[in-house]
Amino acid sequence: MAVVVELTRREFEELVADALDEIPPELAGLMDNVVITVQDESPDGLLGLYEGIPLTERGDSYFGVLPDQIFIYRLGICAICETREDVVEEVLITVVHEIAHHFGIDDERLHELGWG
Repeated sequence: MAVVVELTRREFEELVADALDEIPPELAGLMDNVVITVQDESPDGLLGLYEGIPLTERGDSYFGVLPDQIFIYRLGICAICETREDVVEEVLITVVHEIAHHFGIDDERLHELGWG
């Protein structure tokens, strides 16, 4: 994968942190048992990935469960962006997209909302 925009892992993690700061506090406060991790590459060429049990599917028996995981893939995002500003925008889109999955919003609805 040819990387167009080069950012160190630390720079990229800061962009992810900035994107998380954009999440409205009332929504961020509802996130439960989820970890967000930056990884260099996705084995499937994805920009981000949510793995877990969405909040909408958790029932009374939901306890003692490992945290959901959101992965944001640095090299995949950098490879599709031409400028640092593009990376900032794509990180925000990807973070919002994966957090939406945590809230039980599917890809079809995300595309309708412009976060596909």
